Parts: sequence; C-alpha cells; structure tokens
Amino acid sequence: MTQAVLLFPGQGSQEPGMGRDLAEASSEAMNLWKQAERISGLPLREIYWEGDGDAMSDTRALQPALTVVNLNLWNAVAPRAQVRAAAGHSLGEFSAMAAAGVLSPESVLELTALRGRLMAEADPEGKGAMAALLKLDQKAVEEIVAETAAQSGELILVANYNTPAQLVISGAKAAVTMACQKAKERKGRGIELKVSGAFHSPMMAEANKELAPLLRKAVWSKPKFPVYCNAHGKAVTDGESARESLLAQMTSSVLWMDVMRNQFADGARRWLELGPKAVLGKMAAPCLAGMAAAEDISVELVNNAASAQAFQG
Repeated sequence: MTQAVLLFPGQGSQEPGMGRDLAEASSEAMNLWKQAERISGLPLREIYWEGDGDAMSDTRALQPALTVVNLNLWNAVAPRAQVRAAAGHSLGEFSAMAAAGVLSPESVLELTALRGRLMAEADPEGKGAMAALLKLDQKAVEEIVAETAAQSGELILVANYNTPAQLVISGAKAAVTMACQKAKERKGRGIELKVSGAFHSPMMAEANKELAPLLRKAVWSKPKFPVYCNAHGKAVTDGESARESLLAQMTSSVLWMDVMRNQFADGARRWLELGPKAVLGKMAAPCLAGMAAAEDISVELVNNAASAQAFQG
C-alpha cells in the first residue's frame, strides 16, 4: 500500500463528544486526557463531552483537548500505518511533531496548553480580529489587504493560505472590517471569525515571546519521517529545524497550499487525516488543482474509534 502523509487539523475542527469513544475503549487514550487536564488545569473531558459550543471554542481548553484527540487517533492507527511524512495546520503542527517523534506527547501537551492560554490572553482589549475572505482568488485577496493597509495605516495580512479560494486575513480589527467591506464590493464575502485575537500575525509577538523559552527548553529529536511546516511550507528532517519552524509559527502566515504542493512534488499521493472531522482532506484537491487530477489523490479520514479500527494501513 502507498505510504501516507499524516494530516492533523487545528482549531475549528472540534466536535461535541470528540475523542470520547476512543478514550472509553482504551485506558491509554483516557490517560492522555487525564494528563492534559493535569497540565492545563482544566476539566477538558467535561467541556468537550458535556459542554456547550462557547466553552468548546475557548482556545485555552481547545488547544490541549484537540491535541489529545489527534494524538489518540494517531496512537490507534500507528502500528498499522505506513507513513512517508506528516503535517499539521497551525495547532495541528504540534501533533505532527509528536507523531514524528520530534517532541514527546507530554512536551506537546505542555506546549499546547501554554500556547492556548497565551493566545487567549494576548489581546485583552480586543484590538485584533480575523476573517475568512471567500469567493475571491489569492490575487484579489492580496490586493484587498494591500489597499486596506495603505488606506487604514493599520496592520493587516493574509494569515492562512488554506486553498486558492479560502484565505484568512488577520490584523487590527478596523482594518479587518474594512477588508471585509472591500471583499463585498468585489462580489466576494468576508466572514469575521470568533477568535480572541489576530492569530498568525505580529500581534501575537508577545505571546510568542512567552512561549519561546518552553519551546527552546524542550527535547527536540530527529523526526522519524519528514514534517512539512506552516511557516515555510517545506519539510524539516532534523530537530533544530523543527524547533526554529515552531518558534516562528505563531507570528507567521500558515502556508498550507505550499505544504500540500510541496508534498505532492515530493511524491505524495495519499493522505490520512487524523482529527475529529474532515477538514484538511477537503482542501487537498483545491490546493493541488493544476498539479493533480482528482483520481491521483487519495484522502482517508480517521476521526473516531470505529474508523480507527477499520483502518487497514
């Protein structure tokens, strides 16, 4: 069977009850939830198995909880998986590093719990915002961002290059609002996101500065397989390069199209998404448009105990 590239999603892929069936079927999986709760100081199982949508979207809880789900799904299929590489979208990059053996699961839980808290507290005055600009191509979005920056004098940039038709902007709230209006004028659509700040922008510099000592202190091992990183879209094959990529990630744009295109150029034809619901797999074909025919792309989702058990390798 063709070797797969592992894909781990980030914020926005959470689901009510995520990871519960796997944890109730495996003491190892349950223990990872308990470990994350000790590290974060939050009742993660109560929030995600019994809580409401607002509680589940709080980045303080979401980052360690989603990491637990991603890692438990990986642990469930790892003995059968034939892997050529891995990647994770934003928060999911930490899961990719753990799957590749670059960081230990405990270290990743410590990092994501702190990252979630720092990002939640980075903008207490609500100066930053993010929005998805839809129905517009990359050139149009970049023109809108440039025009908005020039007219407003405020910080604004493309934070997520998800697919050619799905880009996310980040920056000062007034600038993001202006850009959404400009998108509407061009027959596009701007949807402001429910986030606590301007993620993947220089407005996260202070939070990144506070996370950096823990990142530097962590033990970084040589990856068992390459990990393609958000900040530059390329594969890293040593621990030092992986660390430097994650040190830059919080304030850098997520170059997801580059990640997928570089994987394909390096020979990837099969992807395995490990997360609560299908998110990244749906982006594969749009990202690879013009490079690959639909029949050349194989995407599989493992999102619960049943699909993990059914996974063939």
